[in-house]
Amino acid sequence: MSVVRRKDRVHPAKVGVGGSALALGALGVVFGDIGTSPLYAFRETFVHYHVPVDRPNVIGACSLMLWSMILIVTIKYVVFILRADNHGEGGILALTALVVGDRHVQKVTGVMATLLLLGLFGMALLYGDGAITPAISVLSATEGLEVAAPALGAWVIPLAVLILLALFAIQNRGTGTVGKLFGPVMFLWFTVLAVLGVARLSTNLDVFQAINPLHAVDYLSSNGLHGFLSLGSVFLVVTGGEALYADLGHFGRRPIRMAWFAVAFPALTLNYFGQGALLLDNPDAITNPFFLMGPQWARWPLVLLATCAAVIASQALISGAFSMTVQAMQLDYLPRMTVRHTSADHVGQVYLPLVNWVLAAGCIGLVLGFQESSALASAYGIAVTATMFVTTLLFYKLLRLNWGWAAPRALALCLPMGLLELGFFGANVFKIPAGGWFPLLVGGVIMVAMTTWRTGRRVVAERLAVGRVPIKDFIARLPEDIARAPGTAVFMFRGDGVAPPSLLANTKHNRVLHRRVILLSVVTAAEPYVAESERVEVEEFGRGLCQITLHHGFMEELNVPQAIDRIEIGGAELDVHDVTFFLGRETVIPSELVSMAPWRERLFAFMLRAAASASRFFKLPPEQVVEVGSQVEI
Repeated sequence: MSVVRRKDRVHPAKVGVGGSALALGALGVVFGDIGTSPLYAFRETFVHYHVPVDRPNVIGACSLMLWSMILIVTIKYVVFILRADNHGEGGILALTALVVGDRHVQKVTGVMATLLLLGLFGMALLYGDGAITPAISVLSATEGLEVAAPALGAWVIPLAVLILLALFAIQNRGTGTVGKLFGPVMFLWFTVLAVLGVARLSTNLDVFQAINPLHAVDYLSSNGLHGFLSLGSVFLVVTGGEALYADLGHFGRRPIRMAWFAVAFPALTLNYFGQGALLLDNPDAITNPFFLMGPQWARWPLVLLATCAAVIASQALISGAFSMTVQAMQLDYLPRMTVRHTSADHVGQVYLPLVNWVLAAGCIGLVLGFQESSALASAYGIAVTATMFVTTLLFYKLLRLNWGWAAPRALALCLPMGLLELGFFGANVFKIPAGGWFPLLVGGVIMVAMTTWRTGRRVVAERLAVGRVPIKDFIARLPEDIARAPGTAVFMFRGDGVAPPSLLANTKHNRVLHRRVILLSVVTAAEPYVAESERVEVEEFGRGLCQITLHHGFMEELNVPQAIDRIEIGGAELDVHDVTFFLGRETVIPSELVSMAPWRERLFAFMLRAAASASRFFKLPPEQVVEVGSQVEI
């Protein structure tokens, strides 16, 4: 077997754009979600759970918010989890691939199977969060109209719907373009957050006592059940942490850290403390502390800026949803969809039309269904807390298996974060009847779809394997005088050393074989990117037949004609323009064979029909493609 070597690729996160520019772009994409939490987090913590707005509780709530950001966002995600990149890519599925490794291509069992399912479920839950984040962010910002001009209250929902439509309409411009547009606006937003906070803190410095974490403990102990349940709203200050990790491939580790430590974290801390200082002086301001902390003349500019920031907040989860979907497709947990790469410099920046508009429909439906950001807050949190806890479990396994940490050291890091996340999750469980069921429903539906697709693909492969013929046996049985057609036939099939069913069918029925026959197999690695030196393998069998194996990462879009053009086989270069591509197309027929539940068999058959064609997915020229159909009973 020979390996075709080419110049190694440069990782996309290191190409083209400087760290400062990427840090500014990261502000506009990565930190939009967490950056707009001041719009509603403080209000929901007190109002929703009827916690008295008095001095100990205000200082205690500020302490909870500060230490939640320190433990979960700063220490867990920014310092440690960002180091757990899968060749530059982040997100819970990339982390799962790191832990499980190449075993994802096999039938995983035991602990690894549990970790794999947990990773998939955590990813599925993020889709529900991806629908809620834009809805609650935009709606909470447009509700500022009711503060600035109560007579315009009827325009809150229509305006939120129009803004969401506009946001999803520009997604095809790409994350980089969106980041360039949004970055300066978010820098202004964080600056305003800090200025508002400092202005309020100048009137009351007592809130700085919140730096002592004992005030957080006093808050929880003195408020009993109401204090514990209010953790469900305190958690709103760290939503966006998981999206921060999922968007790692869009910007890279260093720009994200720069943006957090230099801008986002100080501005958020000052603003939460400023809201606390306002409430110490005026407890009645709890109705909308963010908008009331500014001067009267600034209400309209604040509403406008908050609306812009809320639009931007939605971007982190939208970009993360695109990245996660591509990862799931490449790892064969979702059917093929149309993917558009929107940047020549950053392979991780992608746009998926179907995902984009399904999310748009979900966001608008949530706004119309829940009507108020306070109602949406009841649906928000449980999906993210569950995903964060799963990330902590996977990270612990990564520390032990991949990084070689001893168990006590790994536990010392992960246990405090895990306990805090379990507390947040427990508080959010009580939100399920009031709306928390929505992200769980979305996550459950997506989880069923992914496991059904994966199981169905495995069953089809097993059915096709029943009549498979080793390629060497196929060559040995070929008649010496078989007719040889001019040109090159490429049979795409995942099965090294095995004759593809389409080749068997073509030879049997047409009694002809092309002068040169290539068996082409595409293998997706457990890494996001594969070096050029390891991308192509060639093995020759004789009599004009050979095997080409193309390796690519789970974040790469493969162009098969470009990948095989000018490859040297048998002393001659392959001209892709003289190639005919033969593809197998299976039609699934539900049968009495017990492989899956009947409803799952029908679901898999539907997903298989709806999947984008292999010719389009692999960029094959339509005029050079021949499809050979077969029926498979499952």
